[in-house]
Amino acid sequence: MKKLLVMLVMALLVMPAISAVDVGTGITPDIGTEDFAPLVWACSDRVVYDDDVEGWRTTIGNQSMTERINNYAFEGEQIQWTVLVMDKNGINKIEDVFATIGDVQGAGNDIEVNCIEGAGSAISDPSIVDSSCNARILEEDLTGDTIDTATQRYYTCTFSVETSDSMYGEYWLTVEATDLDGLSGTMDENEYWFFNPVIALSIDGDLTFEDVRPGTASYSSTLLVGNDADDSSGVLLDMFITGTDFYDSSSSGAMCPTTNQLALTNFAYFATNGAYNTRNDNAVDSAGSVVRAVDAEGYVNIEYADGFSTALYDDAEIIQDGGDIFGTGVGYAANVLAPGAEMSVTFKLNLPEPCNGDFDTGSIYFWGEAI
Repeated sequence: MKKLLVMLVMALLVMPAISAVDVGTGITPDIGTEDFAPLVWACSDRVVYDDDVEGWRTTIGNQSMTERINNYAFEGEQIQWTVLVMDKNGINKIEDVFATIGDVQGAGNDIEVNCIEGAGSAISDPSIVDSSCNARILEEDLTGDTIDTATQRYYTCTFSVETSDSMYGEYWLTVEATDLDGLSGTMDENEYWFFNPVIALSIDGDLTFEDVRPGTASYSSTLLVGNDADDSSGVLLDMFITGTDFYDSSSSGAMCPTTNQLALTNFAYFATNGAYNTRNDNAVDSAGSVVRAVDAEGYVNIEYADGFSTALYDDAEIIQDGGDIFGTGVGYAANVLAPGAEMSVTFKLNLPEPCNGDFDTGSIYFWGEAI
């Protein structure tokens, strides 16, 4: 009996300890955050501004050029966009926002101007996503949302056309944003412009009056006056005509009718452009030296000037007809030439009596002003 008890005690002493009922271990997750490429949305405040050199009929320096209806621009003129930029990795990860020009659409073209933070004047409430931006991410519409300052920001980009030495010809323009990872995005609305197009006039024909009898009217052959601007530039020219008096360059004892001068007032012209001609000319006159008038044949007299200035508006247009196509209240559709287009112009000389001499010094000028 004693022996058995001793063995039982020994068995109890060698039993293993009982472990706890809880057990744990750990795992490290592998999380990859999307490298979000910047998004750029063009908003409503997109404007083309005139330079400070010479305006058109209603536009002066730094005003919006509402009459410019084709994609051409000259040195000093500006194009301005307001854009909304978004980066879900954080707006502070945006490295740069800029306008570019190049030969192809999209990202990677030459950087021309950096954009500045802030919305343009057409964004009435810069604290929300303006409806004009049409900001969407797939099916998600951000319009009307409060601007998330951690991921979104407005920028204003103002591009100025440089001289023809560095900018001549046709280019794509857009606004691009890049981030610190080298990812980039552009606004969808790329634009195609012709910068610093060459503008020129062509005159086909000669203005010659031979053996004109004093006291009679004589007519020239018809000249073609054309817009010879760069092909595909789209430059529209507002056309004008002026002239000077005429003199005999030789010592011939000229007199017409009382002095050695043939006055410009003895000349008039008839012009046609498409469905319009000077027979129905409005004969609007502002403050020129010659009162614009149309005779019974539809010939218009000529304003005095040997240079172009805005004083020729409503005085010296070749044809004052056709209504206002620019919405400015001024200007004449019949007086505008597109590249390659021509007007037909015939001159009439009412030679005074008495008159003697060959009047070969003096000029009639044609002017074209880019709209």
